Amino acid sequence: MKVWVLVATLVCGLTVVTSCKEAQADNPVPTQQVETTELIRTSQSWDGVELPDYFEGRPELVAVKYVFPAGQKLGWHHHPVMNYGVLVQGELTIIGLDGKTKVVHEGEAVVEMVGTVHHGENRGTKPVILYMFYLSQKDMPLAVQHPDIPLE
Repeated sequence: MKVWVLVATLVCGLTVVTSCKEAQADNPVPTQQVETTELIRTSQSWDGVELPDYFEGRPELVAVKYVFPAGQKLGWHHHPVMNYGVLVQGELTIIGLDGKTKVVHEGEAVVEMVGTVHHGENRGTKPVILYMFYLSQKDMPLAVQHPDIPLE
């Protein structure tokens, strides 16, 4: 009796597997591949200046999401650490103290200036959403503000 139950179970199992395979052949499931797009690879900030060497010691990696309302201007500041980001919505204008300007468009990557005073503006009509990634160390500021420099 036990052999008969085992044989019946195997036959039913093979029937189900065969039916599934036939169903898959009739309705193939599309195989999706992971898509990769390198957004940027550089050793320079957006203004063409070479990035500094890495710090010695343990790194601290920081990721920050920024949302800039339309018309918002950031104050003058500089970054003591390397950082880069991806603009996922809107358009951001970055202005260096020397007058150099960079407009970052939706979907673009940007490598910020290190040690150089600059500020950002959302001159568009919708909020800017920007993801920034900082290569820092514990207790280091991501940005140093310069409130003594007036915005236009």
